[in-house]
Amino acid sequence: MPQITLPDGSKRDYENPVSVAEIAESIGPGLAKAALAGRVDGSLVDTSFTIDADAEVAIITERDDDGLEVIRHSCAHLMAQAVQRLFPKAQVTVGPVVEDGFFYDFAFERPFTPEDLQAIEQTMRSIVKENLQIERSILSRKDAIAMFKKMGEDYKVEIIEGIPGDEDLSFYQQDDFIDLCRGPHVPSTGKFKAFKLTSVAGAYWRGNAENEMLQRIHGTAWGSKKDLNLYLQRLEEAEKRDHRKLGKRLDLFHFQEEAPGMAFWHPKGWRIYQVVQDYMRQVQNANRYKEINTPQLVDYTLWEKSGHASKFAEEMFSVESDNRMYAIKPMNCPCHIQVFNQGLKSYRDLPLRFAEFGSCHRYEPSGSMHGLMRVRSFVQDDGHIFCTEDQIQSEVADFMELLFAVYRDFGFDDVMLRLSTRPEKRVGADELWDDAEQALKDALNATSLPWELVPGEGAFYGPKIEYSLKDCMGRVQQCGTIQVDFFLPERLGARYVAEDDSRKTPVMLHRAVLGSFERFIGVLIEHFGGAMPTWLAPEQAIILNITDKQAEYCEKLQESLKNKGFRVSADLRNEKIGFKIREHTLQKIPYLLVVGDKEVESGTVAVRKRGGEDLGTMTFDDFCKHLSQDVASFGRTPRPQP
Repeated sequence: MPQITLPDGSKRDYENPVSVAEIAESIGPGLAKAALAGRVDGSLVDTSFTIDADAEVAIITERDDDGLEVIRHSCAHLMAQAVQRLFPKAQVTVGPVVEDGFFYDFAFERPFTPEDLQAIEQTMRSIVKENLQIERSILSRKDAIAMFKKMGEDYKVEIIEGIPGDEDLSFYQQDDFIDLCRGPHVPSTGKFKAFKLTSVAGAYWRGNAENEMLQRIHGTAWGSKKDLNLYLQRLEEAEKRDHRKLGKRLDLFHFQEEAPGMAFWHPKGWRIYQVVQDYMRQVQNANRYKEINTPQLVDYTLWEKSGHASKFAEEMFSVESDNRMYAIKPMNCPCHIQVFNQGLKSYRDLPLRFAEFGSCHRYEPSGSMHGLMRVRSFVQDDGHIFCTEDQIQSEVADFMELLFAVYRDFGFDDVMLRLSTRPEKRVGADELWDDAEQALKDALNATSLPWELVPGEGAFYGPKIEYSLKDCMGRVQQCGTIQVDFFLPERLGARYVAEDDSRKTPVMLHRAVLGSFERFIGVLIEHFGGAMPTWLAPEQAIILNITDKQAEYCEKLQESLKNKGFRVSADLRNEKIGFKIREHTLQKIPYLLVVGDKEVESGTVAVRKRGGEDLGTMTFDDFCKHLSQDVASFGRTPRPQP
């Protein structure tokens, strides 16, 4: 006779074992109809799951985050079933839930077309109307392999054969479609209210470019049509803000096949880059970092000694010269230890903070590169802090204060924090891990901000905190990190003289605020829709004459503003003033200074903002004061509309 405790604390007794669906029905028909899954003693289960002992139970509906996850997981199967109805020869491979949706990879004799996507989506809607029951079953590995071999699903056979252990496996079936899955799933196909297939692209089997090319269909699913429409609107807005399109339209950068994954920065884009770098240099100098620079090519033996070669060899570029093998630097940390090792260090020298705008290269598969967001050549605002164990917490706290101030200057106030703790395979004594994890927890708690614990996802050499930004469209962008490392300094022979004259190994804190400049600038472009805050804008003002008679005055005005450190240009073309205003508004220049005969006579300028706001006529000094105040506010002012 199980006793069920509900989320509100109320209890219900049942004479016999009871399913999640029956509990929902006993509470009310409305909940029974809305039920998608259940959470029993913390575990997510199907509504058919039977409970025969006392338990805590929550009914999951579309309003719950877990409900949305179940909908999307189930909708992936719905899509796969529709694909095989239309294209019986298509083989199903893997279909996980991803952020805001799902995808499935298919092996098929030809690429799917946009017309195919429309047909698949229509077939999905037909299956929804059929309201097919979705049932879970358990099969032995032997029986499962035999079943998929008979079905001609070679990829499923390979997947099952690669699963370690010999436990039985769970499967979900709806009519004639069955697939390997842990679940849970919605009770029937009639539960889907709002979904859409969004794209199709090629994807290598298991992400390996040496394997065959599959067809990846992406889709999204939501609990209501209203939520779906809001998401599609966000997608449309994201399309407008795509940094690749804006980069071309605003003449900031480009990519080309001769240097895949490596940006060609144009003058205006490079100005943004330099402003960001100069800003970070000032921040680091103010926080007692010592800037260094280390080589691009380093003998491969250093990477073997550090352990990077064994773990990241496939991501490293290498070159041979003078019968020696070199690696093009994929990261900066081993090189920073080489600088630390020059000359004997004392405990009085610690903490020692090194910073480098380190140029790194990593091999990214061609299919994974995405504009500035994922490249092969990038520069990090990299830093390493060498300290004692007792200094970890204070150094992490100081770093976090620095990081939050930087993010605020760039216009980001919503920061998400995650603490990743010791993985199963790690180095170092548990006592060291205890101290390091506690130091990071204390630093996080001191912020009074919420943070998420992610057990087991730390680096093999130490725990880490990751800092993620939410952009204006609610997308999460992981940027900053600080990691505690007991391993690499020991492995590369870093030592300092302790207070008792013994030789000790320093703790190494790996830290970055922006991550890579390339990716962070891509985030900025999309966050601001290309309309950069004035302090970041490649051109802060443009001077526009109405006729040639004002050209000389405009040139003098331009020179005076440049002498005060502003980034200003002049458009003296013989074009109508309306045309020039529209053109430079589209270029998202913060201030448009219009000069006619009246302004020349009075020694003033007519000031317009890129959003169309007319600030009226100003003297040169008044405009300089206004512009200076705007620049000094960084990105903390209300975001300009693109």
